[in-house]
Amino acid sequence: MKNIYAIGDIHGCFDQLLSLMDMIDIDFDNETLVFLGDYVDRGVDSYKTIEYLIRLKEYNENIIFLKGNHEQMLLEFFKSERKRMVYLLNGGQQTVDSYLREQKSSRDDLFPKKHLEFISSLKMYYTTPDYIFVHAGLREGIKLCEQTSMDLLWIRDEFIRSDYDFGKQVIFGHTPLKKPMVTGKKIGIDTGAVYGNKLTCVKLPEVKFFQI
Repeated sequence: MKNIYAIGDIHGCFDQLLSLMDMIDIDFDNETLVFLGDYVDRGVDSYKTIEYLIRLKEYNENIIFLKGNHEQMLLEFFKSERKRMVYLLNGGQQTVDSYLREQKSSRDDLFPKKHLEFISSLKMYYTTPDYIFVHAGLREGIKLCEQTSMDLLWIRDEFIRSDYDFGKQVIFGHTPLKKPMVTGKKIGIDTGAVYGNKLTCVKLPEVKFFQI
């Protein structure tokens, strides 16, 4: 089995992301890298983070980018004033500030087309013969193809507390933890980088952690 690296929620922590990428030293020709979503909001460098991820995507196709609930909120930012306020109050203001600072543009032309296209292209989940990669988690008793976007992007306690066997080990982020959660059925790797904790990557199948 070839190695798979999965990286948890970045939330605009661009410097930590660069340091973590230097640490894992991945072979992009033979190994797979999966990002679990929540690249933007709350941290100071969402613009730089998205720009960097777009360059990575152009560099190698063995990189999987999943959507997080914060990317979904960003896409909904344009739909109504209410959704705009929900986004800004949930860390989106820091993203807006980041884009204004980096582009020196007006709010009317805030997000570059290529950034929105990248965010719109994000996958809801990714599977291998042994793993399911998803941002938030899964609802028990429901086939993967029938899981709702609300659960894939937002579920927390019902999934965390569940001992349900989804047939494969589930690798997830979304719920900030002091340290990675490891059971036979799930591995959680959002360790709250944006809250002053560590940004985490897990290398599979050996379950080796890299943190910065």
